[in-house]
Amino acid sequence: MQKIASFTIDHLRLLRGVYVSRKDTTPSGDILTTFDIRLTEPNRQPVLSPESLHAMEHLAATFLRNNPEWKDRVVYWGPMGCCTGNYLILQGDLTSADILPLLKDTFSRIADFEGEVPGATPKDCGNYSFMDLPRAKEDARIFLEEVLEKITPENLEYPK
Repeated sequence: MQKIASFTIDHLRLLRGVYVSRKDTTPSGDILTTFDIRLTEPNRQPVLSPESLHAMEHLAATFLRNNPEWKDRVVYWGPMGCCTGNYLILQGDLTSADILPLLKDTFSRIADFEGEVPGATPKDCGNYSFMDLPRAKEDARIFLEEVLEKITPENLEYPK
């Protein structure tokens, strides 16, 4: 079998950041851009807890799908299996720089969130108690302050 593109990225050199993972064209001609939102350095920093990622997923998906400018372009937000970040799929031919304001707003809102996590009830979620809101808030704050607010070209393009 041919190795898929995401397994050809040098994870030993990959930094925390916002990367275009792929662009796909649908049969109707729409372009979908998949972003790799990498919150930890793979194989070098501790991974995010699944409970933090789950709380972050509920919050980010809710905020993104309610953002007046972007809500109609949001296709998906979800955690990576390796627990080092999230994927965001948006409609459009986009760059990492295009979505920085959106991500700064999203991670700021997660970091400052107070209250019940949206959709965290037995009726709304398949594992509603498997969340760590305080950790998700702290993970979001760290990514916002250390990466998004100090972004460099190395945090926007995969290592060559």
